[in-house]
Amino acid sequence: MIRHIIPGVRGLTALALALPLLAWAQAPAPGAKELPVRQIPNLGEAAEFYFSPDSKSLIGNAKREGDTTHHVYTTTLDGSKIVKINDKGESACSFFFPDGKRLLWTSTRDLTELPKGNWSDPREYPKGAELYASDLEGKNITRLTNNRLYDAEAAVSPDGNWILFGRDTDGKMDLWVMKSDGTGETQITFTEEWQGGGAQFLPDSNTILTRAWKREDEGQRMMPMQIFTVQRAGTERKQITSEAGTNWAPFPAPDGIHFAFVKILNDTSRPNWEVFMMNIETGKQTRLTYSPGFDGFPSFSPDGKLLAFSSDRGAMPGERALYQYVMDISSLGIVPVKK
Repeated sequence: MIRHIIPGVRGLTALALALPLLAWAQAPAPGAKELPVRQIPNLGEAAEFYFSPDSKSLIGNAKREGDTTHHVYTTTLDGSKIVKINDKGESACSFFFPDGKRLLWTSTRDLTELPKGNWSDPREYPKGAELYASDLEGKNITRLTNNRLYDAEAAVSPDGNWILFGRDTDGKMDLWVMKSDGTGETQITFTEEWQGGGAQFLPDSNTILTRAWKREDEGQRMMPMQIFTVQRAGTERKQITSEAGTNWAPFPAPDGIHFAFVKILNDTSRPNWEVFMMNIETGKQTRLTYSPGFDGFPSFSPDGKLLAFSSDRGAMPGERALYQYVMDISSLGIVPVKK
């Protein structure tokens, strides 16, 4: 991945090799049945955003005026209030705690003397990427991990009790969990042949949705990936996609039945990244985006009415950049699980 295009994301070697081809903005394909979409204004280059518990704000990585790299920001959906959460080191994956009062994010802020590495190359993930919690203004910061490794790709369980993240140890990426206060770190996957990551909790706060690629495929230009579920204890690991190609960036819907993910289609003259929705129980897939180029990093709002995603469709000719969009999916009938 080209670092100035997208900040620290969830293990994107395949995207790293495809993005140089994304040289200009693309309008939605003629006749596409895409639901209403609008861009978040005032945010600038942005990727991998996730909703607040009240579905009114987002947190993710953006590069705004004056930034030399991407940093963690929160934004309202209309772009009227944008808050910079961290401005030290380099920032990566972030998430809201379900109480709506705290934020979880990744940064190299305390270990900037270490080699920068490459957020998207599993062969040189940044050492010193650690997990932090803060308030909504980026203050009252608590460092949650302290190991000089790569800790990133983090999320919080819907019940607020658990933090889920990926950790790279000597080139091996696995899933870990810990309590929301940073105690009790526990490795839950030990898949020697697979590189796991990009994981999220389903509404039950126990089932985990994750993507993985085989280590033997690492470095391929369009690296094959599959999506799995696994329990928080590390048991019952199941593969839920099987078609060849890249099945990436899964995010569960609040109904506990569907999830959004990204596939690379070969229906244009160059790689076409599109967002799909899949029913975990039946395997039925529904295509959600129709814009040649890159659409990715999907995330559902907790109320089931919106889908956030990043796209190059707003880029200027010759510009290699992603911007943040929101799709109105209320017509899909995603009904959140009652708590």
